[in-house]
Parts: sequence; structure tokens; C-alpha cells
Amino acid sequence: MNAATVVIAILAIIAIVFLFIFLYFLSVWVRALMSGARVSILALIGMKLRRVPPTLIVDARIRLLKAGLQLDTDSLEAHYLAGGDVINVVNALIAADKAKIDLNFQRAAAIDLAGRDVMDAVRTSVNPKVIDCPLAAPSTGGMLDAVAKDGIRLLVKARVTVRANLERLVGGAGEETIIARVGQGIVSAIGSSPTYKHVLENPDHISRRVLDSGLDAQTGFEIVSIDIADISVAGVSAVANVGALLETERAEADKKMRQAEAEGRRAMAIAEEQEMVARVQEMRAKVMEARAEVPRAMAQAFREGNLGVMDYYRMQNIESDTSMRNTIAGSPADEEDGE
Repeated sequence: MNAATVVIAILAIIAIVFLFIFLYFLSVWVRALMSGARVSILALIGMKLRRVPPTLIVDARIRLLKAGLQLDTDSLEAHYLAGGDVINVVNALIAADKAKIDLNFQRAAAIDLAGRDVMDAVRTSVNPKVIDCPLAAPSTGGMLDAVAKDGIRLLVKARVTVRANLERLVGGAGEETIIARVGQGIVSAIGSSPTYKHVLENPDHISRRVLDSGLDAQTGFEIVSIDIADISVAGVSAVANVGALLETERAEADKKMRQAEAEGRRAMAIAEEQEMVARVQEMRAKVMEARAEVPRAMAQAFREGNLGVMDYYRMQNIESDTSMRNTIAGSPADEEDGE
């Protein structure tokens, strides 16, 4: 075997290898060529060496070009190698372009790599979704529990319509934050209402007040509307006339309060009466004590010669005459003296 034969054999082997490679990538290359998304055989070989599915990249580029969008294969490969969903991103770009939404490949890739469904985000941006506020809670039957200023508990359920904000979707808060903020706003708005009647008559005031609070700040959504779906007074759902029941209960509570106040005043009056009786008895005791001093003073006057016997008899006659007159006239002073 001479050198020429060896060279021919090597060239034949190389030709066979290139032929095999060409036939392996022929269908993908032809599909790209016929679709106007030209990709060289060398680019396809490079994708295979980088463990990137050539068919996936070519199909994605064909979709973009047929939708009127331009994007090179390197960007698609980079997104695939980063762990992204290339087809989902491409579909999102096409849907956003048809809906006249400003969305470029870098933002769509960032949303996808952030763990969010970029296609669902575009769909939500076009067709806003409705979420319930609050989430189902066994204690309140899936309703918010709020109390107005008059102390009446209200159960409220709201429906929040949101649209995805693609600019804030990366790093923005999710639906849970929207639900929590809306619930807090509704409870605060009801708590500042003077009476439960105001809330029942004007539920739209509550929703407008909550909507004007800017609750979608730093979130990946834009609140379109907040609607009060259901509102009721807690604990009286089986009563036909809720207003009459509440007024009756309030009147009964007022009645008990007034009775307690009257009982307190009555107790104070009785205490004051007993105090006055005690004071009367005290004054009578002082009078009796003063009267007891009279005989002592008279005896002292006798001893000192300041009072004679005739003076004493004359004073006794005056007292007897006065006592007789009081007895005839029925004077209270005489009764008191008798006591």
C-alpha cells in the first residue's frame, strides 16, 4: 500500500464523516433555509457540541421570523444554557407583539429566569385576572372580619381585578401581597366608618377609598378595580330584619346602662339619707350633753351665791308654764323635749 492509497483512504473517511454530519443536520438546515431563518451547518455543529438542541433553537427562530421579529441564535442559545424555557419566551414575545405590548427579549428572559411564567404574565396583561380577597378561611367562611366605629362586626368579601405589570414583574411582590394589602385597606376603611349602616349603604365608597391608596406599589401587578362582592352583618344572617334586631339589642343595652346608673344614684341617695340621720342623732346627743350641764351650772351658782332659792323657784315656774303651753299647742319643740 503506497502513500497515495493512504491519503485517498483518509480523504474518503473524512468525506464520509462530513457526509454523515451533513445528513444528520440536513433536515434542520433545510427547514431553516426554506423558512428564511438561515443557519449554517457549522452553527448547528457548534450547538450540538455545546449540548444545545439545534431543532429547538431553529424552531424558535423560525417562529420569531414568521411573526415578524428578529433575533439571533446566540441569544436563544444563551437563554437555554441559563436554564430558561426558550419556546415559552418566544411565544410570549410573539403574543406581546400582537397585543402591542412593549416587551423585549431581555425582559422576557429575565422574567422567565426569575421563575415566573412569562407567557402567563403576557396573558394576564392582555386579559386581567380576578382574585378573591381574602383567601378561604374556615373561621369566617372566606370573608374579611371588620368592625365599624359603632361596634358592629361586618363580614366582607372583595374581588380584585389585576393586570400584570411587565416592568415590575421581576422583583415585584406577588398576588399574596395584593390580597393582604387589599384586606388591610378594607378593614381600615370600615373601621373609620361612623356606623355599619354607612358601609352597607355605600360599599362603593369603601372600594374607591382602598383603590385610591396605591396598594399596587412595588408589586408585579396593576390593580384595575376592587369590587365588594358580598357584605353582611356578622352573627345575624338568619334574621330577616337585621336593622330592627340591632336597634333592639342596642336599646336593651342602653336600658341596662340607664338602670345601672339609676341604681347607683339610688344607692348614693340612701347613703346620704343615712348620713343625715346619723348627723341628727349626733346633734341630739350634743343637745342632751348640753342640757346635762345645766344642773351642774345651777349647783355651782348656788354654791357661789349667784342664784337664790326664790330665783330657782321662779325659773321652775317659768319652765312649767312653758311646758304646759307647749303641750296645749302641740309644739314639735315639746315633742322633741319629751323625746
